[in-house]
Amino acid sequence: MTKHSKNGVSRRTLMAGAALGTAGAGLLARPALGQARYPARPIQLIVPWGAGGGTDATARIVGQLLERDLGQPVNVVNRTGGSGVVGHAAIAGAAPDGYTIGMITVEIAMMHWQGLTELNPTSYTPLALVNEDPPGVQVNNTSPYQDIKALADAIKASPAGRFKASGTGQGGIWHLALAGWLLAMGLKADHVRWVPSNGAAPAMQDLAASGIDLVTCSVPEARAMLDAGRARSLAIMATARNPVFPNVPTLNETLGINYNTGAWRGLAAPKGVSPEIASTLGAALKKVYDSKEYQDFMSARGFGVVWNDGPGFASFMAGADKSLGDAMKAAGLAKA
Repeated sequence: MTKHSKNGVSRRTLMAGAALGTAGAGLLARPALGQARYPARPIQLIVPWGAGGGTDATARIVGQLLERDLGQPVNVVNRTGGSGVVGHAAIAGAAPDGYTIGMITVEIAMMHWQGLTELNPTSYTPLALVNEDPPGVQVNNTSPYQDIKALADAIKASPAGRFKASGTGQGGIWHLALAGWLLAMGLKADHVRWVPSNGAAPAMQDLAASGIDLVTCSVPEARAMLDAGRARSLAIMATARNPVFPNVPTLNETLGINYNTGAWRGLAAPKGVSPEIASTLGAALKKVYDSKEYQDFMSARGFGVVWNDGPGFASFMAGADKSLGDAMKAAGLAKA
């Protein structure tokens, strides 16, 4: 027989109500179904370039350190093809749920000028800029030009097309670096003939074999030939010397030309990702950037480190888009 309290409510009813209240509080303390704390599953990090290159290496150290902070696997996936279009399109076209991000590169500020894609820097939610590498000017170790001034003077005194250069494909970032340098010297953008290559490595091999006169690419990319004594770097197109290569001066130091450019890499999510997810990823990427592991990894390879948060990265890309577009138009490489 059930005992009643003075107000007519049974003790059993009171106990049942208390139990339900405790359970309800527990339910309220938990995220609602489908609202699990982000990230609740593995994240895919798309790289638009092949395995083994600088972008791939940078993405893999970033992914490894992101895993530690976010507590979920970060799987690096290489999506190559179309001069970077395929991978950049895969990042932009993914669901904006935070489970697909990517490492976008300087080419996103170039490809649309060439008519290769409609994608541009505004096609993404920028998360962070983590790397920038200025180009160097490399010559064969047997070249008669011992410094950048001697080379610049010889180029100015020569007829158009006399000197040949390489470093990447037609219209690639290192081609534009050369065009911009020539314009800064008061020459036409095509005064030095560009010989397209499949990247810096084959271009440096061609340089070592005396097939071309100079290569514009980042000094880290040229390092193997530099260390082997088959090439030397005369200058870099940057505001300051690279501490890993302290003997390579800037153009401004040697020629009085304040021309700076470079290849860069940053992390982005598809457009439309929520501010909360973007903030979580941005904070995690700042921890990655500040970590000793990341700084040591980049320093050991001579890769430049630079930080911009999401809004800063957006502004940086807007500036790069304009300057690269201007250089491509001047070089006759723009179709847009």
